[in-house]
Amino acid sequence: MTRADALRDDLVVRVDDTGFGAHGLHVRVGDDVATHRWSPDVREEIHSVAKAVAVLAAGIAADEGLVSLDAPVRELLPTATDATLRQLLSMSSGIDFPYSETLMTDWPDLAAEFLSRPSHGRVFQYSNASTYTAMHALSQRVGDVEEYLRPRLFAPLGLADVSWRRCPNGRVLGGEGLALRTDEMARLGLLIRDRGMFDGHRLVSAGTVDAMHSGWIGTGGTADGYRRYALAGWDGPGAAWRLHGAHGQLIVFAGDAVVTISADDHGGADAVAAFIAAAASGSHGATEPHGAARG
Repeated sequence: MTRADALRDDLVVRVDDTGFGAHGLHVRVGDDVATHRWSPDVREEIHSVAKAVAVLAAGIAADEGLVSLDAPVRELLPTATDATLRQLLSMSSGIDFPYSETLMTDWPDLAAEFLSRPSHGRVFQYSNASTYTAMHALSQRVGDVEEYLRPRLFAPLGLADVSWRRCPNGRVLGGEGLALRTDEMARLGLLIRDRGMFDGHRLVSAGTVDAMHSGWIGTGGTADGYRRYALAGWDGPGAAWRLHGAHGQLIVFAGDAVVTISADDHGGADAVAAFIAAAASGSHGATEPHGAARG
C-alpha cells in the first residue's frame, strides 16, 4: 500500500464517519495517486479555487513581460487608485466591497465601481470584485483572459474545452465561474505543488507559485486557517496551506502531499481540511477549527 493509498483510506473513513458531503477525492503523495468517489464524476463549480487560476493568468502574463504585478492598476484602467494587481489578487487593496449574490449585475461596470470606492490602506478586504477587477485589468494587455490561457494553461493541463463564466459585460468572473472534475482540479494542485512545472514543461514561473503561499497578509481572523492570506492561498490549517472554495472545494498542500476534494458541504470543510493537514503529517489528532469558509 502506498502512502497515497493510506491517506486516501484514512480520509474516506473520516468523511464517512462525519457525514461530510464529499463528492470526489484525489490524493497525491510524491508520485503516487489514490482516488475515491461518493457521487458521479462530473464537472462542478470550484468557486474560489478559481482565484488561483486568476493568479496563474497574471503570473504567466508577467513572465511574458506583458504586465507587472506591482505596477499600479491605473496603468491599465482609468482609476485614481494606486492599488496594484498583486494587491487586488491578494485582497490587500483595502477596498471594502461586500459580497452579494447579484454582485455581477448590481452595477453597470463592477470594476469601475470597485475602483471608485475608497481604500483603507494596504489591509485585507476579501471580495470577489477584487479578483474580477484584476482580470479585467489584465485583459487590457492580454485580450480575453480565457482565450489567453487556453494554449498556455488550460490545454497543457488537459482542460482545452473549459469555459469561464462571464458577467453581462462579457468579462470572466475571475474569482469563481470555473467548473472542473475532481481530477481536473487536482491537476492545478500538481502544477502548484511542483512550482509551475507540469508534465516536464514549465507553465508559469516558480516565483508566481511561491507567492501563493508566502508574503502573507494578516486577515484579522483568529481561527486556524483564516489568519493569513496570500495570492489566492490561505495559510493553514496547521503547517499546511490551501485553496478553498465555497461548499467544500479544497486543494490542501502538506509537504509532498496534495489532497483535492470536490464537495457540497460548506459548513464541514474546515474540519476536513484540518484532518487532511494532520493526517498528511502523520498525526490524526486534528482539532476542528471554527470560522466561515470563504467563497
